[in-house]
Amino acid sequence: DLTSVAAAGLIPFIHRMCRTHLLPLRGVARLWWRTLALCLCLGCWVPGHARSAEAVPSWPQFRGPGGLAIAKEGHPPIHFGPGSNVVWKVALPQGHSSPCVWGSRIFLTGLNEGKLETLCVDRSDGHVVWRRPAPAAKVEPTHRIGSPAASTPATDGRRVFVYFGSFGLVAYDLEGSEEWRQPLPTPMVEFGAATSPVLAGNLVVLAQDQDQGAYLLAVRAQTGQIAWRTERPEFRRSFSSPFVWHHEDGAADEIVLPGSIWLRSYRVSDGQELWSYTGTSRVANSTPTAGDGLLFSSSWNVGADPGDRIRLDPWEDFARANDRNQDGRLSREEVPEGPVRERFTQMDLNKDGFTTAEEWRLMSEMFDKAGNAVLAIRPGGRGDVTTTHLAWRSTRSLPYVCSPVYSRGRLYTVKNGGLASCYEAKSGRMLYQDERLDAPGDFYASLIAAGGRVYAISQRGRVVVMEEGATLRVLARNDLAEEVMATPAVVEGRLFVRTAGHLYAFGL
Repeated sequence: DLTSVAAAGLIPFIHRMCRTHLLPLRGVARLWWRTLALCLCLGCWVPGHARSAEAVPSWPQFRGPGGLAIAKEGHPPIHFGPGSNVVWKVALPQGHSSPCVWGSRIFLTGLNEGKLETLCVDRSDGHVVWRRPAPAAKVEPTHRIGSPAASTPATDGRRVFVYFGSFGLVAYDLEGSEEWRQPLPTPMVEFGAATSPVLAGNLVVLAQDQDQGAYLLAVRAQTGQIAWRTERPEFRRSFSSPFVWHHEDGAADEIVLPGSIWLRSYRVSDGQELWSYTGTSRVANSTPTAGDGLLFSSSWNVGADPGDRIRLDPWEDFARANDRNQDGRLSREEVPEGPVRERFTQMDLNKDGFTTAEEWRLMSEMFDKAGNAVLAIRPGGRGDVTTTHLAWRSTRSLPYVCSPVYSRGRLYTVKNGGLASCYEAKSGRMLYQDERLDAPGDFYASLIAAGGRVYAISQRGRVVVMEEGATLRVLARNDLAEEVMATPAVVEGRLFVRTAGHLYAFGL
């Protein structure tokens, strides 16, 4: 049928066939064939694609359909591991990108023998269908636990879009042929890029928050041409991905992006700022979600909790005591050991190895304004919505990187150390808080919801399966025996998990 044809990526093939074999015909036969070809192409290209987006099994971007981290159908297994309920397992190069799924294909990125690449894996058995090297001249530096292949691909069913901080954006068709590239400067942050591209209609949207020159970018999915670019000069490094907030009441969708100190919304069509909430963490790591008509965002970072707030002395006093060579600036060695020195590279905005009075002032203001919280924001805001559209706020039991998930009226979070909390989404009422999952360690992968369960994966590879509900009920604790940084994907009841060295497909 036409939907299957469109999903299989055969539209270019049909076009070539029509052009090569049908157009040379003469008279009535030529007219008949052209009409048939036109109907086929229109059926596949316009309405067929609209149907395929719903009909084709997919997890098309970071955190799946709509960026909500919810599997709409299927029941993945509760109990699984290296020797249990394994459908297949394939070795992969190092990387933190999550599986991006469309139909029979899975797309990921990796670092293979010092070279970045995009991989396509067959969903049925895990064999590598194709792999393409990234056009990067050199690989960006990253944090010791980071990866230059951290960004998850996105797909619209026609193309797959990949981002490398070392190069920029590249689009391939589903068969691996490059369609376009959009080179971008490597972000100015020594920890490496981590944000993922997301789709907003016919736009590919990418966050470029960094210590100097931050911006939000939208390029056209078909051509890679820049549709708009919105500067974010007051923002510093952050690692969140944009979230497209879809309003069921018919209002226009908006792009929401957390960053240092602010949570902001932008108009999809032109990137114009719509609203801003002030008082989030100094560095953003998690990605927002939505449900029950509200937007949810979680942020936590060192130095903003009561009793733990970092404050900088006035520049004149600090420089007088520590600027040993009296050159009017501070090197890292001139800053005493402690939390300020540990964040020296964040203060050194232009990365020249020194902090000036102006850089010191900007960082001081950021420390003063930073706030850690789980937030719920009502829709319809314009301008500063810090007080006007805040539905509720919680400042306890906050995740660091692990993004929350909303499902069936509840919001779930997991804090480092394996501490789970659950809120009534509409009111913010705490249903349970800091319940131990018996899975110690840090949590970098996002939570996902599937089949009435919530899946949480620790960095150590411990997967805790919780039953959705107002009280914590752990159904299983599965040990994958490998480090896990990537968020899983769920398609047709199968759970796809990327570990440090493998991609697993688990199923019953």
